[in-house]
Amino acid sequence: MISLVIPAYNEERYLPRLLDSVDVARRRYEAQGGALEVIVADNGSTDGTARVAAARGCRVVPVTPRNIGAVRNGGARAARGDLVAWVDADHRIHPDTFVVVDALLRDPRIIGGTSGATMERWSLGIRVTYAVLVVASWVAGIDTGVVFCRTADFTACGGYDERYRAAEDVMFLLALKRLGRPRRQRVVRARGIKVVWSTRKFDEYGDWHYFRLLLPGLKLLLGPPKLGGFLERYWYGSKR
Repeated sequence: MISLVIPAYNEERYLPRLLDSVDVARRRYEAQGGALEVIVADNGSTDGTARVAAARGCRVVPVTPRNIGAVRNGGARAARGDLVAWVDADHRIHPDTFVVVDALLRDPRIIGGTSGATMERWSLGIRVTYAVLVVASWVAGIDTGVVFCRTADFTACGGYDERYRAAEDVMFLLALKRLGRPRRQRVVRARGIKVVWSTRKFDEYGDWHYFRLLLPGLKLLLGPPKLGGFLERYWYGSKR
């Protein structure tokens, strides 16, 4: 069984369209004998997020700390599947997501991976941003989108580092790579199952705004960043 964890804070607007895409992928996976549980890790939402999730058959797991790493961890620790995956609430997943994840994690040479992502709309600023992120992902050997691994390996690598209030997904994938290295296992980019990545941050902050995040991103090399001002609003404002 795959446990899909969806971190959520005030996602009443976006969650239904993600769950619509999950339902399509679930049917395709179950037709091949797989099973899926969907966990919505609710980080104290004040809107109808929990109600929407419960009405759609999701397990709602309340997580108190206002910290995205803690939310991802809280959902995964409640997982009953032997495989675990995470996707943000404003994404939409590919219909073959769970079939491909299952197939990849049957290979003992693979410790985990990502789906990659494409954008729901394009502009010059978004295209340039996307190109920069593609180069960065190739250099680091990791990507974004749906993140997946075996539940046992999530535990073994310590889960998401909650000291990182941003870029926790990057640090988790690097931890998976370290765990897999002595086993000769690798983190992979799945082919053909990219998520559709919401551009709501670009809609709110402008199509070139991501370049304001580059310097703080480089500071990750020195340790967990201290958020404040723009970064605090960006990651933990009205939505996160």
